[in-house]
Amino acid sequence: MSQPPDTARVKTFLMDLQDRICAALEERDGKARFEEDLWTRVVGGGRSRVLTGGALFEQAGVGFSHVTGDAMPPSATAHRPELAGRRWEAMGVSLVIHPENPYLPTSHANVRFFIAEKEGFDPVWWFGGGFDLTPYYAFEEDVIHWHTVARDLCEPFGGDVYPKYKKWCDEYFYLKHRDEARGVGGLFFDDLNEGGFETCFAFMQAVGNGFLDAYLPIVDKRKDTPWGERERQFQLYRRGRYVEFNLVFDRGTLFGLQSGGRTESILMSMPPLVRWQYNWQPEPGTPEAELYEKYLPARDWV
Repeated sequence: MSQPPDTARVKTFLMDLQDRICAALEERDGKARFEEDLWTRVVGGGRSRVLTGGALFEQAGVGFSHVTGDAMPPSATAHRPELAGRRWEAMGVSLVIHPENPYLPTSHANVRFFIAEKEGFDPVWWFGGGFDLTPYYAFEEDVIHWHTVARDLCEPFGGDVYPKYKKWCDEYFYLKHRDEARGVGGLFFDDLNEGGFETCFAFMQAVGNGFLDAYLPIVDKRKDTPWGERERQFQLYRRGRYVEFNLVFDRGTLFGLQSGGRTESILMSMPPLVRWQYNWQPEPGTPEAELYEKYLPARDWV
């Protein structure tokens, strides 16, 4: 008999991860603090934490949720039809950081666990998650560092893990209607249940713990870079791509809204300010054009 999932251990890790990430971001920002919003619904509850108006971070959201239900929403059964008719339980930590300085990249991370059970049948369970980086003015050494951390945390789990989940990330965070990537990628994995619960749980923990190692050195290096209105306007324009992806393609956003989750918590990933401009194109030879030409096309960074 296969090892049964230990949902209590997963929940303990996730709540501790949320605590550690919030503490580290507050320390780096040095000004603002996270405000916590405890919420409950018929389907479950969670802890939404949002930091706004910081010295570095214009807005950062780090949320933990633990929700249950008797019927899967359409977005899930379309992906996994065997889940129909099962009672389900989902928990995870999801975060998005929107710095004020355009030379600091937006970052996103998520780790999650899902289990669906039905009497007389083995449970269906899996882990998912990853992290990705969305720079506005990119630096090659930063992107290499980001992907090096990702590669190194994957290495103990097999030499094929990083290439597979790096490619999955490139493909997942792609705006098909724009024919362009959202950022420079990272890791994305889903439906992970091969090798037993302990191995899968260990990998999810490695990804969650690796986020700060990947992101904070970039913050430290770029936080004092001078910027002006030109950079700010480009940042706000590119943030629009973030909104488009989350509302059109993101599985987690769709699942949360369709399963009766708390809308404010689900949409706290949205940037506080954003703009769209009709048919805008970067001028050739500019730093803005470099983002499109050098950094958004998928490539091997390490």
